Amino acid sequence: MYGPEFAADPAAFYRRARATGPTTPVELAPGVRATLVTSYEAALHVLRSTETFAKDPRRWNDLNDGTVPPDSPVVPMMMYRPNALFSDGEEHKRLRGAITDSLARVEPNTLRGYVERSADTLIDRFAPTGEADLLGEYAQVLPLLVFNHLFGCPAELGLRLVEGMSGIFDGVDAERANALLTTTLLELVTLKRERPGPDVTSWLTLHPAGLTDEEMIHTLVVLMGAGTEPQQNLIANGLRLLLSDDRFAGDLSGGSLPVEDALDEVLWTDPPMANYAVHYPKRDVTYEGALLKAGDPLVVSLAAANTDPALTNDQRAGNRAHLAWSAGPHNCPAQSEARLIASVAVEKLLDRLPDVELAVPVGALEWRPGPFHRALAALPVTFPQAPVVGATAQALTRRPQGPYGSTAAAPPPDPTRPRSGWARLLSWWRGE
Repeated sequence: MYGPEFAADPAAFYRRARATGPTTPVELAPGVRATLVTSYEAALHVLRSTETFAKDPRRWNDLNDGTVPPDSPVVPMMMYRPNALFSDGEEHKRLRGAITDSLARVEPNTLRGYVERSADTLIDRFAPTGEADLLGEYAQVLPLLVFNHLFGCPAELGLRLVEGMSGIFDGVDAERANALLTTTLLELVTLKRERPGPDVTSWLTLHPAGLTDEEMIHTLVVLMGAGTEPQQNLIANGLRLLLSDDRFAGDLSGGSLPVEDALDEVLWTDPPMANYAVHYPKRDVTYEGALLKAGDPLVVSLAAANTDPALTNDQRAGNRAHLAWSAGPHNCPAQSEARLIASVAVEKLLDRLPDVELAVPVGALEWRPGPFHRALAALPVTFPQAPVVGATAQALTRRPQGPYGSTAAAPPPDPTRPRSGWARLLSWWRGE
């Protein structure tokens, strides 16, 4: 599940896997064995049966006995961390409670306004050029701006955090990426303990659950893991669908923006986290004739479960019974925020650039390898050149104001300036 063949056509892989039953043995990385859960019914069984299946990866046999080396590219995504994702029982309730209480303090209208302003800022960077990579210049950067705002994170730390998170998702030099992630988050936690502000990181540090620095670091890992990489994939995959599928493209040309329908379709067929929700049987279990051994990882294929032929309902618009947010006690605690960010990002882009088109045939788009995510490598588009938005043009020539940011003037967008992702964003943020 780690090569380019799988990334290019995971649906074909899932069809072959289903032929063996609701579970099938797979290899996540060289020498890393797991069982993939491919049916919707089996996925729900694993996700909800806490008495049989645990989340704590300290049960992982092959990692404990050295069969899987600690520098394996998938270890940072599967290793134990003291956070809600990798805990069970009362410890899970304590750690998840800190997350849900802190996220509940995020005001939806304020979040919507910030996403809109951030989207306008980014679109103004490429609107005058007539072309863009909507992944690298938009979908990838927007969650960073939102993350920095919600979590009170200075820009330099935010860029390092996303670099580290992207590395562990891709499995490219994952050990170094994990170290970068951990050291940078410790800096952020230290900053917030010394100088708390009106942000999620500060609220977590002050929560009655009493999170230690280590728990804080790894709670932020899980929140950032959900809030950046999967978020950018949801935005990019939604835009890809809207620009390539006749069911949606026709509505766009007629002036309708069926964004919510497109997001529902993506969450069913191309969920940004395609395979994850790793569980470990507490004891040997036989399920539908297959032996699931205690301590061997079960990876739930959210994508395969969502497209299980046993599901007969073909009407996905408005149907939220998919497993893209997982299910059971470990379901995503930030579903509403994630969906709001994605829908606003897509709506704003299509409103500003209504005649945007893919620059290459949809079949020529490349997907990033990796067993866990469903992620485009790029999303090149063309469109008629558009102006910087008039009403907010002056405001958007100033750097975003964060808890420790500056409002010193920054230069207006330069359509002739090369754009290359995070480094260019940081240069602009500094006003260079």
